[in-house]
Amino acid sequence: MPVKTFRPLTPSTRYITISDYSDITKQKPEKSLVVIRKKTGGRNTHGRVTARGIGGGHKQKIRLVDFKRNKHGIEAEVSAIEYDPIRTARLALLTYKDGEKRYIIAPVGLKVGAKIVSGPTAPPDVGNCVQLKTVPVGLPIHAIEIKPGRGAQMVRSAGSAATLMSVDEGYAQLRLPSGEIRKVNAECYATIGQVGNTEHENVVLGKAGRSRHRGIRPISRGVARNPVDHPNGGGQGKAKSGGGWQQLTSPWGLLAKGYRTRIKTKDSNRFIVVRRDGRPMKQQ
Repeated sequence: MPVKTFRPLTPSTRYITISDYSDITKQKPEKSLVVIRKKTGGRNTHGRVTARGIGGGHKQKIRLVDFKRNKHGIEAEVSAIEYDPIRTARLALLTYKDGEKRYIIAPVGLKVGAKIVSGPTAPPDVGNCVQLKTVPVGLPIHAIEIKPGRGAQMVRSAGSAATLMSVDEGYAQLRLPSGEIRKVNAECYATIGQVGNTEHENVVLGKAGRSRHRGIRPISRGVARNPVDHPNGGGQGKAKSGGGWQQLTSPWGLLAKGYRTRIKTKDSNRFIVVRRDGRPMKQQ
């Protein structure tokens, strides 16, 4: 799916690129599979702003995506490929033989009219949801469960795919898109193929208005503020990295650079074989 570029007739069209949406086959979502998305404006239940830079934006509806794929052994036909405003991937609308309709994330190569199935006996074809222990080594997969029965939680964004490296002693070793090599229970389910809309990374917003349409409001930099407003504010002149004694922080003093946020004693550390920076994980 290519992206569209424009002649630079205005400042915004000089850099702007958009998806051509040529893969979309249905314009409106399935009414039974959408719910209203209520805007929060970044405020919690007490009305206080807890996430800055959120507000406005176009109205959106949440598509209810089936991440569990628990209709095992029942064949489904792909009825349409649809757009989802709150995720980067496209959605495929499935119609099962019993008449039920569900959304799944659309992988590369899945076309309208294709037949797919899920379950322990399903073949490893594009769009089918199978257990990791039955996936051939080296095959790209996405929408991977972390715990059996919980539903897909990993590798769900546009263009992403993990690779099965091996299966041993009840665990599958996966190379994730980040480069991390991780052990996952071989009973977990995953979908065969790479997530579609692979050209999403080439889309350039090009103007502030497209961020506003997404509900993202502008935020001034800390170094551009006064000392009373931010720990990085004030001073004569400026430095790109904060400069001198100054350490880049959040407005409340939490370090913004070089501060590791992952808990060292996290239980899931034992499932990480190689970290995403290429270093082997030290087991506690």
